[in-house]
Amino acid sequence: MSNLTSITTEYKQNLAPAELRSLLTQADRLQLVDVREHAEFASGRIRGARLLPLGELQRRAAELDRSQPVVCVCRSGKRSAQAVEKIAALGFDRVHQLDGGLMAWEQAGFPLEKDMRAPWALERQGRFAAGLLVLAGLSFSLVWPAAIGLSWFVGTGLVFAAVTDWCGMGLLLARMPWNKLKRGCSTRHRP
Repeated sequence: MSNLTSITTEYKQNLAPAELRSLLTQADRLQLVDVREHAEFASGRIRGARLLPLGELQRRAAELDRSQPVVCVCRSGKRSAQAVEKIAALGFDRVHQLDGGLMAWEQAGFPLEKDMRAPWALERQGRFAAGLLVLAGLSFSLVWPAAIGLSWFVGTGLVFAAVTDWCGMGLLLARMPWNKLKRGCSTRHRP
């Protein structure tokens, strides 16, 4: 019995990177769904993955074939675990995730496909924006002392993001025009 047959006949939620790679080389009936945002997807994904951001899953679930297994992928496994729950709640029977996400995939030495002109990763954009806002607050405080509040606000936001693992700035940056897939544009890939 092939690995694809076993994944379709018995439920196994988490797939190790080597298991997923083996399944991908054996069959084309597997639906590989990347639940990250476009900027993250463009900067590196498993070949054959389709982008279906976590926030759009419920609205776009009809795009998935209920008769085929679905494997959700994200950066670390946190969002893909949420995606598995959402898709299963919508009545899909065979929904799985890549255990450890793309970080585990890369650590196993497996390749990622990337767009040639991918925007910076959201995490990098967030660090840049936070640093820029802190510097702006400090600089403007030399002229207007109350501007130091901007630096305090950003610092507090960074601590909050670390403690809660929720980043409002990242969510805002994901909605910026440079992080959106442009309709009608063909993308060139690099291995």
